[in-house]
Amino acid sequence: MTTISAPTNPHRAVRWWLITVAGLIALMVLVGGATRLTESGLSIVEWKPVTGSLPPMSEAQWSDAFEAYKKIPQYRELNAGMSLSEFKQIFWWEWSHRLLGRFIGVAYLLPFLFFLWRRGLSGELKRRLWLLFALGGLQGAVGWWMVASGLSERVEVSQYRLATHLVLALLIFAGIVWTVRRLADRPQLAVPVRLRLTSAILVVVTFIQIYFGALVAGLRAGRAYNTWPQIDGAFIPSAERLWFETPWWRNMFDNVLTVQFEHRMAAYLLFTLAALHAFDAVRTRAGSAASGALWLLAAVSLQAVLGILTLLNQVPIDLALSHQAVAIVVLVLAVMQAERLASRQSTEAQLLAVPVG
Repeated sequence: MTTISAPTNPHRAVRWWLITVAGLIALMVLVGGATRLTESGLSIVEWKPVTGSLPPMSEAQWSDAFEAYKKIPQYRELNAGMSLSEFKQIFWWEWSHRLLGRFIGVAYLLPFLFFLWRRGLSGELKRRLWLLFALGGLQGAVGWWMVASGLSERVEVSQYRLATHLVLALLIFAGIVWTVRRLADRPQLAVPVRLRLTSAILVVVTFIQIYFGALVAGLRAGRAYNTWPQIDGAFIPSAERLWFETPWWRNMFDNVLTVQFEHRMAAYLLFTLAALHAFDAVRTRAGSAASGALWLLAAVSLQAVLGILTLLNQVPIDLALSHQAVAIVVLVLAVMQAERLASRQSTEAQLLAVPVG
């Protein structure tokens, strides 16, 4: 049996499959954001990976689901007196979020098994795709771990777990974007090492910024300190207000002022790095890397504007979701730029192969 390079059609099929999954993950992140903004995430108090795919089908089942929700602190302290019709509104958001997660699992696994059966994937690519699948399974468990944090003693989920859930979803998303880019057979660009380094740093800072943004969402910190560029009356708040909790590091995750401040500072850092990277890429005439850097800078700039507008208007759902959507675009462009400039030890021919004989 002899192995030859994959023809164009299997190559195209794998790429479109992964692009579709990435699109579904992006949609799920937005639905998750809407679920958080509408305070819907705790409306389903059980984790039933299989039977939970079906919503309540009768008034008795709806009544049971509502009674289960009434037993958690969020209902007693925030939503006491809620009607069944109001409960259904928040229930559908959370149910849609969970159903989409299940659908993504199927949309990933079934084509993956098909490509394995056709033997159209190299060992390297198979290992990468199995890792992404495992992370997807972990993501489901992390999602329930997050929900469980708000069922007994809190009226909302833990911001730590919310941030972990979001970052893991986008880590899987970024891994798919990187893999799709790796499947394209392109020559490596001859650029200075500093461009490769700054592109990698931009990906890291983007993830840090997304993590801080999730903390802001988890603490509802965007509904406080709704001024810009000042925050709490100054560009840099007083140390006494930023670091009053002990131990000091807890302020970075629990102090509303500190969390919003670090989110702002990370945004300034991201914009500065993107601008310097774009200037360097254009100055060195880095070809496609220069255009990629400019697109990234444009997306970061738009993201900053949306963030400011979201803050000044006290987090309306339309602006908040637009802010989140552009964050996904920033991540895509940052990952594409880093992959474009990375060393290409694997080519399309190494990743995709079809056995014949």
